[in-house]
Amino acid sequence: MRENGNICCNDKKERVKRVEKNQICAICGKKGQGVLEATVKNLIKDEFKYKIKEKVYYLCMDKNCEVAYYDVYGEYIKANELKVPLWFKDGANPKYICYCNYVTEEDIVDAVVNKGAKDIKEVAEITGAMKNGNCKMNNPLGKCCGPLIKEIIKRELELKKK
Repeated sequence: MRENGNICCNDKKERVKRVEKNQICAICGKKGQGVLEATVKNLIKDEFKYKIKEKVYYLCMDKNCEVAYYDVYGEYIKANELKVPLWFKDGANPKYICYCNYVTEEDIVDAVVNKGAKDIKEVAEITGAMKNGNCKMNNPLGKCCGPLIKEIIKRELELKKK
C-alpha cells in the first residue's frame, strides 16, 4: 500500500524482511551476493553517489537484470550507473575479470589458448592480472578475482582438450 506516493511502513517492513532473509533483488527476484558499502562507493558514478545510504549491499548476479547493487529496502543502483561494466551482465564491454589491472576475459583466454598458460601464476605473468590489486575497492564483488580467473583457465584448458 502507498500513502501519498510513499510505501507505507508495514509494506516496507515486509519487503525488508524478505530481502534480508533471502538476499533477493527487488527487480528480478534472484539471490545476490553481499558487498560492502566501500566497494559500491568506489564504483558508482559521481552523479549517483546520493543513492548510497546503506552499509551493506548485494550484487545482483542475474545477467539480464538491469540492477547492479541493491539494499534491504529494495533501493537499487543500475549497472549503467557504475564506472565499470559488470563482466557477467549481458552486453558488458569490456568484460573485465581483474578490475585492478583492467585484464579482460579475452586477455585470459588468449594467455591460455595462444600463449600456453596453464595456471593462474602463468596467466598473471602474461596478462598482469592480480598485481598491486585493491580488490575490495575495484572488483564489483569486493573480493579477489583469483577464483574467477581459475574458472576461466579451467574452462579454456578443457576446451583445448576437445
